[in-house]
Amino acid sequence: MKKFLLLLGSAIILSSCGSIESYNEAVTKMHPVEDLQEDVDAVYKQLKRLHPRLYQFTPKESLDYKFDSLKMAINKPMTSRAFHKELAKVTKFVGQGHMSLSPPSKRFKRKARKALNKLKFDINNLETEYLDDKLFISRARGNDSLLLHAQILEVNGKNPQALISKYKKTIASDGYNTTFHKRAAGKRFFGYYNQDIGRFDSITLKLKNSDSTFIKKYKRVPKAKKKTETDSVKLDSLKKIKPKKLTKAEKKTRKLKLKKERKDRQKYGYDYSTKTNYRNLSFVGKDSTVALLKIRGFSKGKYKEFYEETFAALDSLGTKDLVIDLRDNFGGRLNEIMTLYSYLTDDNFTLINKSEVNSRIPILKMAMSNSNSLATKVVYGLLSPAVVVHNLLHTSKKEGQLYYKFKAAKEQEPSPLNFKGNVYVLINGNSFSASSILSTQLKGSKRATFVGEETGGAYNGTVAGFYKNYQLPNTKIRARIGLMHIDSKYKTEPDGYGVKPDVEIVPTYQDRLNNIDPELEWVLKDIYNKK
Repeated sequence: MKKFLLLLGSAIILSSCGSIESYNEAVTKMHPVEDLQEDVDAVYKQLKRLHPRLYQFTPKESLDYKFDSLKMAINKPMTSRAFHKELAKVTKFVGQGHMSLSPPSKRFKRKARKALNKLKFDINNLETEYLDDKLFISRARGNDSLLLHAQILEVNGKNPQALISKYKKTIASDGYNTTFHKRAAGKRFFGYYNQDIGRFDSITLKLKNSDSTFIKKYKRVPKAKKKTETDSVKLDSLKKIKPKKLTKAEKKTRKLKLKKERKDRQKYGYDYSTKTNYRNLSFVGKDSTVALLKIRGFSKGKYKEFYEETFAALDSLGTKDLVIDLRDNFGGRLNEIMTLYSYLTDDNFTLINKSEVNSRIPILKMAMSNSNSLATKVVYGLLSPAVVVHNLLHTSKKEGQLYYKFKAAKEQEPSPLNFKGNVYVLINGNSFSASSILSTQLKGSKRATFVGEETGGAYNGTVAGFYKNYQLPNTKIRARIGLMHIDSKYKTEPDGYGVKPDVEIVPTYQDRLNNIDPELEWVLKDIYNKK
């Protein structure tokens, strides 16, 4: 066995080294017309095989026409990145925001990767938002904190409004929804910029704040070296001060403190890159009696303890009003939203229906994607008997359609600590995926009042769950294809739109400058008026 693993590891390393050159050549060269057309056919073939709701929003005749038209329009060689932009303009008509295309980037050998990992790029300290046709800095960390709310006038000499207009042409949302386009383009602006031009090592921003216009340049620079204990000892020796030796009790206290910190970070879903918690409970309002549950995503940390503690606290305090903030929440785990909903209802419930699939072995389909590494395929190959049995036990057929049963498709009981007071939910165009499924459940059961704008995720369900990441044979573009249609029992007409607010409020750039949260302010005013 040891010899087998050694040979396997050696083969993977050798094949990896040899494939980097050929891969980089493929992603940078001009591809002939016939290769580009072949890739158009390849991605459409995968969609037909795997996507359970391919023609839900665009009829087959129309989608066939769009793919055929793209093939006919390709009359000259293109790079992978240029082709990606044209292909994405067509695949967006599938009408599923989870279905995405990623342009390939140049790969680096191990030595080069290690060198790149020693660099930092402070543009990553900035987060952006797009309101009133203005792109501005919505969050700034570190030395850039003074740039908060500064408007971005130019990005390397280019107009951000024109760039966002271009990006929106390739951004897919669920169904016919439009709120997701601007919101996503604003929130993920630098990500789309990177997709557009490829990896960049420097960027120049022209910024405007209340009283001036100025230029801010960023480039990749070496990371500051972390201070080690040896450095501290050297520094202390220069000062002729010996480092304090900790007692056993002090060492134990420090160990317990670090353990608690790690546990809390798991509980709150701490994001090390942004230094923020994904889950947070606070109390707001004139008398600080309104609970505000801010959830930035359902994908990080261990959530069960957090929700148990949160609703135990609300119960002990006799809290009457709860605001759940799902704005800019792109989704995450079904099990987490199922757990959260169990604290918001006093009835037995089933969060989602069984999910439509096109295969009895969706997990194996995902694992054997041609974009996965050889090692991943070997591991899943060895585990395939167990994976196949698991898949078969979770799939069933009814009236010719295959279905996969998640845990969230089973009837659940409400938590004994379920909240019985008033619930308000704040939503916007970036409320997507799992946050939209939760919103559908709350809206359909008439459990909450919704404030904000239409969610980016569809009311009637989305194609997500597990994904096959298929790499196109010539251009190496990756297509992420959802394998499961996930929906609640609640439905609305017409199909193809998000969860719409009971009270529509769209914030303005001026609101941000004045540090006003108009959606939350409306909720607080409504609560006090009812009192």
